[in-house]
Amino acid sequence: MASHNYVSISELHPNFSHSKVVGIIIGKTDVKSFPDRKNIGVDRFTFGFTIKDSPDFFINVTAWGNDGYINGLSNSFSIGDCVIIENPLVSNKDPEKGERFCPATPSLYRLLVTEAHSQVCLCADMDTIDRLLPLIHLPVKDSRDFYSLGDIMANGQKLNGTVINILAAVKSIGEPKQFTTSDGRKGQRLELKLFDDSVASFPLICWDREAIQLVQTLIPKETVLFIADAKISFDSFRNSMTATVNSKTVITVNPDTREASLLFSYAKEVSESGALDQDEKDEDMSVDSITDVYTVSQLKQKAQENPEAFFGITYSFISKLDLDSAVSKVIRTRCSKCKFQVTEDTLSCTNQLCPGRDQTFSATTGFDLLVDFTDHTGTLHACSLRGPVAEKTLGCTTEEFTSLTDAERTAMKWKFLLERCKTYVKILPSTKMKTGVRGVVLACSLADPGEVKQHMSALLQRL
Repeated sequence: MASHNYVSISELHPNFSHSKVVGIIIGKTDVKSFPDRKNIGVDRFTFGFTIKDSPDFFINVTAWGNDGYINGLSNSFSIGDCVIIENPLVSNKDPEKGERFCPATPSLYRLLVTEAHSQVCLCADMDTIDRLLPLIHLPVKDSRDFYSLGDIMANGQKLNGTVINILAAVKSIGEPKQFTTSDGRKGQRLELKLFDDSVASFPLICWDREAIQLVQTLIPKETVLFIADAKISFDSFRNSMTATVNSKTVITVNPDTREASLLFSYAKEVSESGALDQDEKDEDMSVDSITDVYTVSQLKQKAQENPEAFFGITYSFISKLDLDSAVSKVIRTRCSKCKFQVTEDTLSCTNQLCPGRDQTFSATTGFDLLVDFTDHTGTLHACSLRGPVAEKTLGCTTEEFTSLTDAERTAMKWKFLLERCKTYVKILPSTKMKTGVRGVVLACSLADPGEVKQHMSALLQRL
């Protein structure tokens, strides 16, 4: 570091001139414009970013200039990039002005960048980059200073309007929605669903383009976030609490902390157990409102093009239905708290990360099947058929099923196997399936031949 003559953030002072600072970008805001009071009819442009050069020190940087300079500079780097800032102006922070809209930093100062006096470029020195990269995974607040989603829900409207830290896993990422305000300005909005071991789904809303670009790179159910200074609000339309990313918020992806590691392990366990699919059932559309009909290949293609879950109907054959396997492979018992699979006669959950380990153990037992659907365009593998949906499809309860003979189970299997069914499915992207697609059955019944002919004719016309 000394060979490059970098000044560390902790040593910066307004008396310094021609200083050179290097750091990794941990936060960045959108470009904004303001009328120039000195030049009527001319706009000044600005954006801010936050850099970090050590575990304990980071500082806010503000860039000012004309349209071309500011937009060009903003487009030249993103969160996670390492940059060198040459000859910035070091000034005292002013809590009454711009600092109210920037991340809180331990530095007494802020940096100002202008086209005439300063230069910002990407760092190309690999030794420096290797030293800085781990800093992106260190939260800017105490890693133990956060609210769980359960804490937020429990406090309810008492937290309305407050700014807090959150540790949570990413459940799903919506699509950005574009809009135009009444005064003609264009904007965007994206909503994530978060979860932890206390709450199955909680909304996080992003309005800034920079924040949206960051969260779109995340992998649902495999990413933990430490969200410093998120704004908490009560949404009267939903009648629940929500969190919002603003200009003060710093999001740390997959933090290198003990608390985040425990939550990551829990998220992995609960995702693999299929429990998140069960938790999503309250968010599912009612079967009566699902009208779009797809072939199997169309379901796969739409899933690859669309990162959000969607719903549809498929008239296809059940090509795999292992009802005559061992009962333990058809009916499973799971912990009521974490949905981890347990043996039916167990007295406790074996998941070391179960949030209910210190509570009285309880479990639920139900159908837990993986079904394949096939039509003339392909096969949709390993669709989940569980719980009450499975009972309604098969026409029996788990108790009735366990009392059936092997011959009766085989007869039930062939009632559906290779028969065309009308199946309502929820399709989700999946990193664990080779096809990248995962299906959840919402309803399934033997199809009416006349209805099949009508819809297949309509499908052929669309092809």
